[in-house]
Formats: sequence, structure tokens, C-alpha cells
Amino acid sequence: MNEQRPVIILIFISLVSVVLLVRLFMIQVVDDSFTQRAERNAIQRIVDHPYRGLIYDRKGQLLVYNNPIFDLMVVPKELKIQDTTRFCELFRIPKEQLVETLTAARKYSSVKPSPLIKQISNKEFARIQDFLIDYPGLFIMTRAVRSYPKSTAAHALGYIGEISGPQLERDTTKYYSQGDYVGLSGLERYYENELRGKKGVKYKMVNVRGVDKGPFKDGEYDTASVAGKNITSTIDMDLQLYGEMLMAGKKGSVVAIEPKTGEILAMISAPFYDPNELTGAEFSKNYTLLNKDIQKPLFNRPIMATYPPGSIFKIVQSLIGLQEGILTPNTTFACNKSLVACHNHPSPVNLFGAIRNSCNPYFHQAYRMIINQEVSTNTFKDTEIGLNAWRERVLKFGLGGPLGVDMTNEKGGSIPSSKLYDRVYGEGHWKYSTIYSLSIGQGEMLVTPLQMANLAAIFANKGYYYIPHLIKEVDGDPTLIPGKYQIKREVGIDPIHFDLIQDAMAEAIYGTAARAVLKDITIAGKTGTAQNPHGEDHSVFIAFAPKEDPKIAIAVYVENAGWGGRAAASTASLMIEKYLRGEITRPALEEYVIAGNFIY
Repeated sequence: MNEQRPVIILIFISLVSVVLLVRLFMIQVVDDSFTQRAERNAIQRIVDHPYRGLIYDRKGQLLVYNNPIFDLMVVPKELKIQDTTRFCELFRIPKEQLVETLTAARKYSSVKPSPLIKQISNKEFARIQDFLIDYPGLFIMTRAVRSYPKSTAAHALGYIGEISGPQLERDTTKYYSQGDYVGLSGLERYYENELRGKKGVKYKMVNVRGVDKGPFKDGEYDTASVAGKNITSTIDMDLQLYGEMLMAGKKGSVVAIEPKTGEILAMISAPFYDPNELTGAEFSKNYTLLNKDIQKPLFNRPIMATYPPGSIFKIVQSLIGLQEGILTPNTTFACNKSLVACHNHPSPVNLFGAIRNSCNPYFHQAYRMIINQEVSTNTFKDTEIGLNAWRERVLKFGLGGPLGVDMTNEKGGSIPSSKLYDRVYGEGHWKYSTIYSLSIGQGEMLVTPLQMANLAAIFANKGYYYIPHLIKEVDGDPTLIPGKYQIKREVGIDPIHFDLIQDAMAEAIYGTAARAVLKDITIAGKTGTAQNPHGEDHSVFIAFAPKEDPKIAIAVYVENAGWGGRAAASTASLMIEKYLRGEITRPALEEYVIAGNFIY
């Protein structure tokens, strides 16, 4: 028995050896999961973020470009800090922030990279790059923030920022990751898919000390990032800059459109801000300051502010009356101030004279004819029917709802229907005397400055418009812009009715907006003074020029500036001259607008 013991031991050892060899074979040859785990521990996956597409103005001038910045990334498992105080001094990071950031990074993953310090400038990167070799587990990831060479058109262009948690949850494409930048407003947001590009990935080998040992498998699995598409906007940067100079220190809006295309030439929201303030490491700080500013510089007035249109709406009333045959060029009314207040002018007046002199009593009486057509023997019912029919006509002018500009958060204003008055006064308890303020663009009617500019384009085009938009080309191809911006939209008014309207608007400049007269260029315009119960009235003016072949349609709205023939008309006239001539020949008028003393 004792003689057999060595044999038994030998057989046992042999069997164990065979089992271990088979297991080793399975691990190394058949099952590569352990190899993959080992490789993952020695491989860093680096996301290659693409450069966002550039944005140009309509003449090819650069509006937005990319400025490289750097994120200091950390792999927690590999980072060893012997002297925390020295580390914080070298990298200029508070100890509390270091502890908080490292704790969050370890919670996310001990072997995957997380940002330690974000948005390091070129200068700061040059200072710290020599220290990185002393701290395995640290490496630099290159990113880009937006920069603006002329600091203009902040509201139209928009800004980018770090993606939020709710936005990540809504990302069904799973394209974005925490820490990615995304368009948050303006063109940057609306055309995010075109501008963002496509991410790439690089895999690199590192040893246990975190030293870069080169690409994994010679870059076999690397993918290159693809830069975003460049966008040519419709903005004329020179006109935009000039308009911002005129509106500096004021509240209001300027929107200029090329009538034949709907392309927005200038979009100014005052007060405005330097778009460079919402880039880089100071984004959060500056955004908070701008958001708390009582002047509301982040508020995009051209598409979000709503006001009564005032007297400019008299043109719409005239066209509806002409189209329905209720008014003719010879329809005449006395300027009866017992109906509604008016300024002094010759009386009675026909339709041409009413537009030229902006006669309130005329449109009070004309509107009553439009609304009360005696289609019902019940006075209340007759007014209800007339109002709803009139509203359908008005909606075709692009009012009462968002136009569809390529920006988010566009408001649509309000064109009241009978349902509103039923709610307020009770069904059958209101009539024309309740709603007559609508006749002159007041009351419950609200429009945006963009809608006002679009009205000017409709008057210029004799009855049609293209949805106003800020996109002209994508990667040099005009066919890539959304199709809705290439559809001609008729407003349901015969072109013949616009001849009288255009002639009257051109003549009205001499009556209510003499400052707007421009030598050798015929401007057709209409002033408005929107009532403001909280202070001075708002100054309103819409126009197009040249009258014979319109190249620009414009709406100017200056808050608390009084009569429309002063602030708004003067500003619009200068903008028209700047666009059509490229220079200003009336320095005194320019000084008047810049000074802004409109109510004295």
C-alpha cells in the first residue's frame, strides 16, 4: 500500500495539471473575455469632439467661429497626489472643489475619464502642460467654444452651453453625453443637427503609470470626427451693426426683411448684449447676471414681445374693406372726433386721405361697415358673425399665430374672436361699441415686431409673403434650407388693391413722418403710436423701399418714445438708407436718433 502512494500522488498531480491546462487553454484561446478586460484596463477611450459649423452673414463675412479650449480629464484609479496643497496651487483649483470633483469622478467610474477642470484657456493650458507628466491619470481633451469677431446679432445667432439632465433624457438618438455642448437658443439651437457635426473616437494604450503608449492596435478602431456644416445666414452684418448702434441705450426692436424672399436682413432686440459673454468658463456667471438684469437683455423682443400694432393696422383694415367691396377709393367719412380722438387734418377724407392722415374716426366707421353687415336681425349676433369673418381674413396676413421663423419660442400674438368676448362679457352681451378699438389696432389685438415687418413685406409684394427666416444656405447649397421657407403664401387680397395703398403710404411719409423722407428714394410707410398705460406711448413705424421695386421692408418699435413719426420713423429711414446706399447722407438725423431725446 505504501508502495502505491507515490503513484496515486503522481496521478492526482497529473490530473490537476491537465485540468489547469485545459482551463488555461479555454481562457487564453477559446474565451477572450479576460483578455478584453485586461485590455480595457490599459485602454483609454477618448471622444474626438467635432468642430461646430461656422456661421457667415449673407455677404460671406464671418459671424461665428470656433475657439479651442481644453478640459483637464482625470482617471481616478491612476491619479496619485502626494501633496494636495501643491497640486491645488499648480492647477489653481480650490481644495474643496478638487475633493468634490474627484469624489464625483470616482462615483461615476474609477477607470473611465471624467472632467477635473473645464474650459481651460490657451494661456492657462500653456502654463500647466509641463506639470501633467508628474501626475499619471491626468490628460487634456481639446474642445471648442464659440467666438464672435464683431460681437453682434446675439439674439439671432443664439448661444451654446453644456447639455442639461432633462435634455439628455429627451435625446432619443443617444448622441449626447454629460458635458457635451449643445445649441440653446437662436440659430445655434434651431440648426443644432446641421452645426454639431459627428463625434469620433480614439483608443490609446497606457501603462500602469498612465503613460501614453500609443494608439490601440495601430488605430484600427479609431474613427475620425466630422466637422459640422457651415451655415450662411440671411443677416447683413453691416446693417445689423448699424441698427444696433442706433438702438443702443433704448428698448425695442428692429426687423428688416427682403420682401421678395422673406430673408431677414437685420434682427435687433434692444437692449442687447455681447455674445462673447456667453462663452467659455464665464458662461454661468455671465448668464446669471444677464438673466437678473431688470432691462431683460436676454429677452428676444422681435419674436417674443407682443404689442398692439396701432395705426399700422389701418392698412390691413383698408385692404379687407376693398377686397370685400365694402370700401372703395371714394368711400368718404368725416373726421368725427366724438367717435374717437384724432389729430387735426382736413375733413372729410376718402380712403387715400384716411391713410395719409391716419384718421382714427374714418377707420372707426369703416370697421363698423366691415363688421356689421346686417346678415342677422340680431345686433349682437350680427357683430359676432362679422367679427369672426373679419378674423379669418386677418389670419391670412400671418397674424394671430407664430409665423414659423427658424428660432424657438416665437410668440404668435393675438387676434381676438367672438369666444374671447363671450368669455369676458357673456354670450350675446357685447356688440360693435365693445370692440371698436380694434379698428385702429388697439384693444385686445397683439402682434410681434416680426409680424409687423412681415406686414410691410406683404404691402411691398402686393399680397404675398415668404415666411421670414435667417437661413440662406447650408454648406453653400441654398436647396438644403427647410422647404417651408420657399413657399409663396398669398393673403387673399387682389394685387390691384395695393396700388392705392402703396401710393397712400408713400404720401403719408410727408404727413406723419416727414423726418423719414429720403431724397431720390421713395419710401412707403405708416406710423403708429401704440398706447401704453404704464408710461409714454410706444413709437411704431413700418415701411418698404424703393416703392417702385422694394428691396427692404422694415418694422421699428421703440418703447416709451412717443409719436411714431419721431423715433421709429427716423430709425427706419436711416436703416433703409444704409442698406440701399451703403452710407448715410443725413448726419443730423443720425445724431438725433443716437441721442434718443424723442419725447421733447
